[in-house]
Amino acid sequence: MSAPIRLLYIDDDRGLSRLVQKELGRHGYDVTCAPDADAGYAALQAGAFDVCALDHYMPGREGLDVLPDILNLPSPPPVVYVTGAQDGRIAVAALRAGAADYVIKDVSEDFTALLRSALEDALLRRRLERENEAAQEEVRLARDRAEAMLREVNHRVGNSLQLVSSFISLQLRQLADEGARSALREAQVRIEAVAHVHRRLYTSSDLATVAMDEYLTGLVEELGKSIGPDTSPEGGSPRLSLRAEPMRVTTDQAVSLGVIVTELVTNAVKYAYAPGEGGEIRVVLEAAPDGRAILTVEDDGPGLGDGAPKGTGLGAKIVSAMASGLRSAVQFDAEHRGVRAQMVFDL
Repeated sequence: MSAPIRLLYIDDDRGLSRLVQKELGRHGYDVTCAPDADAGYAALQAGAFDVCALDHYMPGREGLDVLPDILNLPSPPPVVYVTGAQDGRIAVAALRAGAADYVIKDVSEDFTALLRSALEDALLRRRLERENEAAQEEVRLARDRAEAMLREVNHRVGNSLQLVSSFISLQLRQLADEGARSALREAQVRIEAVAHVHRRLYTSSDLATVAMDEYLTGLVEELGKSIGPDTSPEGGSPRLSLRAEPMRVTTDQAVSLGVIVTELVTNAVKYAYAPGEGGEIRVVLEAAPDGRAILTVEDDGPGLGDGAPKGTGLGAKIVSAMASGLRSAVQFDAEHRGVRAQMVFDL
């Protein structure tokens, strides 16, 4: 058998209180009666009740006076407001104050039936609210666990990529062939571009998107340190500049954009200016009017000459593959005095 429903009935009408106690007792209720608001409030503080019925007119404090105190208890039961007045404003005021329902009081048998129906509805809503809160808490805990695991994954991926980069640095020290050294250095820069995304995700509160302006700031700084000095030992290394509007992109987009910027900047550092000449390489990320974004990498060098980017062609294949993943393509502006590579992509 199920446990009885513990009801606190607060009403100064002793005859009606006995009637409620008798009738609801037949339906599985354990009814405790309190003769006024203060006695009812003290009973709620001292014991545990599943539901409460509260009368409006009582000596001392009225129901609306004690209702806020009841609802401010640590774990208040749902309150069904009882009033003999026909004025609907009292019932509306009780509902606005936090009552679960209201019942018009009279001495007929309908009153106890209506009261029982209102009490059971209030208990059902309270049970559903608690189940919903428990379900939401489980979802929140599951989300927190998943985010923690994803941060750990990004942390481990970032560390693994950093380890690979360190291995390449060790290999570079063992090689005398400048062609092999250059190839490994380029591979190292590409790895660092991907690792930078995972390092940012590990320290970010948002694991689904990346602040592209912040990511490019760190990437351009790393590119300046890793490829600028090595390519111009005579001095006068190209200067890298960045102008990026704040925008967020998905993690996959950030990886593709980072690799594209790395390839275009690397190519510009190698071919835009003569050794020791210096010059500027600009990276620009800005919003387009149609809700998309434009990525530009440009320099003021001699241009493409025959119209094709210089190099082995591997970088161009990588750029093309990354741009294709963004459902876009890199275009070269023939009217620009140097090389201007642009790509429009969806946010």
